[in-house]
Amino acid sequence: MDILIKVIVCFLAGAGAGIGTGFAGMSAAAVISPMLITFLGMPAYSAVGIALASDVLASAVSAYTYKKNNNIDIKNGVIMLVFVLLFTMVGSFVASLVPNTTMGNFSVFMTMLLGVKFIVKPVMTTKEKMNSVSAKKRVIQSVVGGTVIGFICGFVGAGGGMMMLLVLTSVLGYELKCAVGTSVFIMAFTAFTGAASHFAIGGMPDIPSLVLCIVFTLIWARIAAKIANKSDTKTLNRVTGIVLLILGVVVLGFNLISALIK
Repeated sequence: MDILIKVIVCFLAGAGAGIGTGFAGMSAAAVISPMLITFLGMPAYSAVGIALASDVLASAVSAYTYKKNNNIDIKNGVIMLVFVLLFTMVGSFVASLVPNTTMGNFSVFMTMLLGVKFIVKPVMTTKEKMNSVSAKKRVIQSVVGGTVIGFICGFVGAGGGMMMLLVLTSVLGYELKCAVGTSVFIMAFTAFTGAASHFAIGGMPDIPSLVLCIVFTLIWARIAAKIANKSDTKTLNRVTGIVLLILGVVVLGFNLISALIK
């Protein structure tokens, strides 16, 4: 029975995380961490490590799909990637020093707010307008944005992808599909760095849960990314907003259940 419960929890966690990753470049930890903590009683630090590991292949396969459709800005994304990677390690180390209850709460509100934003105020920027931003301005924004995003990703294992999507669309003026594609490209590397840091500091987590979450997240991320790239911008905004809002509400529910159980 314990094995069956573990499979069901990991499947639902992977499905939610994969859909969020494929559609919005969302970190898998926004869904996986609270579910593993709430229903499997897993320590928060281990749960975040599993979520980040699940993010690696899910983000990579999503990035590949967006790349095939010319929806990744690798050149400008690399600058942000360097600072995100650096501060992901810093954030991961700091996270190991704080209580479990401090981790994982920020991403819930971030998810819901970003979901509402895409529904109420969709991102309709074109690639032509996106490319009109001066190179100097973009470099500065990428450095600052990468620093903040990296720390958040390493610290809570969640929020990084959503913060990145917000920065890319609202600050750097990216077209939505290109923003998501660039986000998952960066997240593949930040997730790997974050997972490696977590495992090095806290040890290996529960292996069956790790494998199950990686597989299920990968499958659903692939499906979501393919659908997203075939959608028009207006529809993608609405779907992305709805997905983020629903996931935010669901995760908030998990957190409330966890609080009641305690």
